[in-house]
Amino acid sequence: MAVLSRSEPSFSVDVFQNEYLAEGAREVNAIVTVTTTGGGTTGGRPVSRDADGGAGGAAGAQAAVVIMVDCSGSMDYPAEKLRNARAATAVAVDTIRDGVAFAVVAGTHEATEVYPGGGKLAVAGDATRAQAKEALRKLSASGGTAIGTWLLKARQLFASRPESTIRHGILLTDGRNEHEKPGGLDAALESAAGYFTVDCRGVGTDWEVAELRRISSALLGTVDIVAEPSGLAEDFRQMMETAMGKQVADVSLRVWTPANAVVRYVKQVSPSLEDLTDHRTEAGPRAGDYPTGSWGDESRDYHVCVEVPSAEVGNEMLAARISLVLPRPDGSTEVLSQGLVRAVWTDDLASTTRISPQVAHYTGQAELASSIQEGLEAHRAGDLDRATAKLGAAVRIAHRTGNDSTYKLLQKVVDVVDPKEGTVRFRKNVSEADSMTLETRSTKTVRVKK
Repeated sequence: MAVLSRSEPSFSVDVFQNEYLAEGAREVNAIVTVTTTGGGTTGGRPVSRDADGGAGGAAGAQAAVVIMVDCSGSMDYPAEKLRNARAATAVAVDTIRDGVAFAVVAGTHEATEVYPGGGKLAVAGDATRAQAKEALRKLSASGGTAIGTWLLKARQLFASRPESTIRHGILLTDGRNEHEKPGGLDAALESAAGYFTVDCRGVGTDWEVAELRRISSALLGTVDIVAEPSGLAEDFRQMMETAMGKQVADVSLRVWTPANAVVRYVKQVSPSLEDLTDHRTEAGPRAGDYPTGSWGDESRDYHVCVEVPSAEVGNEMLAARISLVLPRPDGSTEVLSQGLVRAVWTDDLASTTRISPQVAHYTGQAELASSIQEGLEAHRAGDLDRATAKLGAAVRIAHRTGNDSTYKLLQKVVDVVDPKEGTVRFRKNVSEADSMTLETRSTKTVRVKK
């Protein structure tokens, strides 16, 4: 591990791998753990005041939040959806830290500024929070759903405050993106990617998991289900507290490889699975940057797979150099921390057949997620045999790896006969909410047990 000096928060990189390869082997796998300390908040609203008593502080001035609330006609069926969405948004507004810029957008087949209006962001303080909550009383349900339009409106609002470097959106919907021109959402995601992050929430069961996952993946956020509208307030509070804990934005994982070596993939594997491979941007000779979004006090794991030239026994090489980098206003890049991935060729069978516990664990977590998603898809298609086999495999992996939360979600969909063997039977009358919750949370992982 190497930690380079910098002001708080501090970043560290740890690399876990089995560097030993058999003669002729070419694939090198490593788990890269990135940890930040000293930069986050743990909830509440830390308040700083400038000389004239106004809200101040660098952290507040650098952050901006836009809350996008679905106000389409379906939010009135039942009426408690919009009522709870209104209350949840008020809770989120109350959680915004003093000095943070914010706005609320009502989303239908168009995007309407609810507060503050005028294409601007308000600065959080006691008065603006009260005004925003008063404005929420005007929210009513009508029209359709065009999520790309909401995202473009959020981007315009963020652009009105260019000094904000940490830009975060919260998007709530209860339905599908059915009222948008073809390609509208694609264009919006392309415009927003790399500019702001978005946490997506689906309320009820009439929305599509794949659609919201696609948005959250493109914008480096999270996706989850709130099956009952009454759960929205607590979920919004937790999301906003997490957002308020972010202190550093636009951090990238830079992977440098030597000549004739190729990066096969880079994936976030904890706290959830996210394939970053296609997000790569070139960063000089044989180097590429993979965005990781904004950071507070937290730790995440990444799986880096590199293909190197084959070599004979006794050779060794640097397979990759992993750097955590942050762009600076002057166009330079600051290296926050670094780690090295090695390859050593040996004829020692014990060394070459030993799988890194971290690599093996997260390979299993990826298999768990794909087994759940394929099993549920097969069930929807009426292929009960394949569905049972896939969810049985998921039960076996969840049990073996100690992923208790996913195991409990699986038990709501299948009756577990033998968890070690993965013997299961589909339960009768499985609720749509339980099925969607399992699918939505299938990508949440657990870390390697010490």
